[in-house]
Amino acid sequence: MEYGYGRVSTVAQDTALQEDAFKRAGVCRVITEKWSSVGQRPQLMALLLRLKPGDTVTVYKLDRLGRSLQDLLTILERIGAAGASFRSLTEPIDTTTPAGKLMYSILGAVAEFEKSLIGERVRAGQVAAYRRGVRFGRRRSTTAVEDACIWQRCLMGERPVDVARSLGVSTSVVYRVINSELGITYRESLPVLGPMLRK
Repeated sequence: MEYGYGRVSTVAQDTALQEDAFKRAGVCRVITEKWSSVGQRPQLMALLLRLKPGDTVTVYKLDRLGRSLQDLLTILERIGAAGASFRSLTEPIDTTTPAGKLMYSILGAVAEFEKSLIGERVRAGQVAAYRRGVRFGRRRSTTAVEDACIWQRCLMGERPVDVARSLGVSTSVVYRVINSELGITYRESLPVLGPMLRK
């Protein structure tokens, strides 16, 4: 069975252009929906679930199927996993032909390249932000003054669990202050400070 899938982004738009193209291509079973590509697209999801080996999904243009290159490839993988084929009427992609399979492979390579570039840009942005003084992660639950107090009380011999209880914080917060001051983990600090930091 060959399914034609047509989509427009708003109710005001019309799928007639896509339906006419499907008719000219000999696609009899046409499924259309009026949803933005960022929506759930229930008709598409239902179509993917009913696909069987030997079926074909046909679209007018690739952007009618996926919201991004990665999304498109994910959908194409689902079509392939069902044993079905895919073709676009306006782009040279038809997974039933060697040339179409080649184009599909190129799309996958481009998507992987795009993903790596995005990762590099994110890491570069994080480094630049760190150099400007931006700090990442959860907001600290104690101030610098409270950290100094925690450190002094532990040095005076108070147990971390007692310090944490009196300040209304978790014991892990106290350990974090100790680790930060020593530059080592709490367990590594035990042989150094002995009973001063012992529970």
